[in-house]
Amino acid sequence: MDRDALMVDGPTIRTLRAADGARLVAMDYAISGRKRQAWYEGKLKRALSETDVRISLGAELDGMLVGALLGSVHYGEFGQPEPLAILDTVLVDREFARRGIARALLEQLLFNLAGLRIERLRTEVAWNEQELIGFFARSGFAPVPRLVLELAVPTAG
Repeated sequence: MDRDALMVDGPTIRTLRAADGARLVAMDYAISGRKRQAWYEGKLKRALSETDVRISLGAELDGMLVGALLGSVHYGEFGQPEPLAILDTVLVDREFARRGIARALLEQLLFNLAGLRIERLRTEVAWNEQELIGFFARSGFAPVPRLVLELAVPTAG
């Protein structure tokens, strides 16, 4: 079947499942060259254990997971009294890039967050991730007046 034909109706957006872990790791490895199985297993476990608010989503085409968003909801973090959704992973299979997968996932996430009365979605992007920054800018994200600080922890000895 022609892959372009798959996108006629768009992907099926669903919540992530425990069985999605291996596919998430494989997609990430194809993009980053890093095998982060433990990281994805931890993220997926946390996402599935959130019984009241599940915001991590997957996108399927023809029964295959081709994209995912992973995130969480924080209540009162960093002095902010209102709940805040944090998007920490946007992942799309390279073979399905630029076909609206991330857009469909983000639209569903925003719909879900509105239903939960969560008014803000925040994410961080590496300075050199220009394609991802462009996607977020086109989606309406903008810098916030917050300064992220980091300190290298001195090694012992």
